[in-house]
Amino acid sequence: MELSNLPKNTTRAQKRLGRGTGSGKGKTSGRGTKGQKARGKIPVGFIGGTLPLYKKLPFRRGLGNSKRSPKPVLVSLDKISQFKEKSEVTVEALIKAGLVSAQEVGKVGVKIVGGKTKMTTSLVIKVAISSRARDTVISAGGRVDV
Repeated sequence: MELSNLPKNTTRAQKRLGRGTGSGKGKTSGRGTKGQKARGKIPVGFIGGTLPLYKKLPFRRGLGNSKRSPKPVLVSLDKISQFKEKSEVTVEALIKAGLVSAQEVGKVGVKIVGGKTKMTTSLVIKVAISSRARDTVISAGGRVDV
């Protein structure tokens, strides 16, 4: 073994506080002099005696209590036209084609949109679809089974 091949020592010993002035962290132990922070523990949400931020916010119950409801992942008709003639368009098929990710779909679902696009392939769609896109698919000879 050579000095150039030694493994690096990445862990460092914790600095010992209050062990005399020669240690570099004696007397006040790196806390400065006097005051609340030098003496004891302070709660995490403490803002100097005023009303904490979390109490100023409106009280809303529940997990993921955002005001906006989650919207589905939108897929346009142009992207769906890459499927072969008479093939089924399902959530699994969209994930396999790489148009949507499984994580996004698991949370909010999928919806096909885009009614102004011209469709040339007739497809069988088994996913949520907008009314305008539905008309486009049907006029191209496709079918919508939702």
